[in-house]
Amino acid sequence: MKNVLAEAHVPESAFGKWFLRSNTWTDYVLEVALEDLTNLLKDTPRTFNVIADVGCGYGRSMKKLNDRYNPERLIAMDIDQEMLDETKKEVALHNLNNVEYVRCSSSMIKLEDNSVDMVFCHQTFHHLIYQPEALKEFLRILKPGGIFMFAESTKRYIHSWIIRLLFRHPMSVQKTADEYLTLIKASGFTVNDDQISYPFLWWSREDLAIGENLFGIKPPKEREETLINLIAVKPL
Repeated sequence: MKNVLAEAHVPESAFGKWFLRSNTWTDYVLEVALEDLTNLLKDTPRTFNVIADVGCGYGRSMKKLNDRYNPERLIAMDIDQEMLDETKKEVALHNLNNVEYVRCSSSMIKLEDNSVDMVFCHQTFHHLIYQPEALKEFLRILKPGGIFMFAESTKRYIHSWIIRLLFRHPMSVQKTADEYLTLIKASGFTVNDDQISYPFLWWSREDLAIGENLFGIKPPKEREETLINLIAVKPL
């Protein structure tokens, strides 16, 4: 019998696991993405009763999601038991009492249909091998009108030399920003043009923005995007 959990994603490197625990990750990757995504909500209500964090990693998102969106239930989901165990420690540190834990593949989610108000997927999708299947699951578990928050690195970034050196990813499934947008829409989600963002942050550049910060070399206006953040909605 095939091990579905083992085949559903490419495990992170040792460096990647260290980075996910770092303040750089928390402050300059996660926090910045959450701020951008919250702004992209526009007039959407900011309270969500049930939030599922798909690929919660080491749980640095738990308190941030709880403080921003005030959920009654916050579901930490990951395929890696080690990460769920570390998330439990993070949750205990902040005395959160509304967190549940689910170990599963993103393409086979152990939640009921129409049971979640928000799916939060931050820097997880590029680890997934079965991406279309995962999107179908996100759509299935969301309630009609539910929100899908998507923050992702693109093929341009994942294929860069520095990321190839330090991290591990399934390289054949990586996509451009436009390809991710097309895939999400094709899966049945609605995405408005004014709820899409293409940040070009220092850590997402091959030179880590050294050219701009030290030598004043501005990045080109016409470029292949390295990040995409968006708000998608499950139709009513």
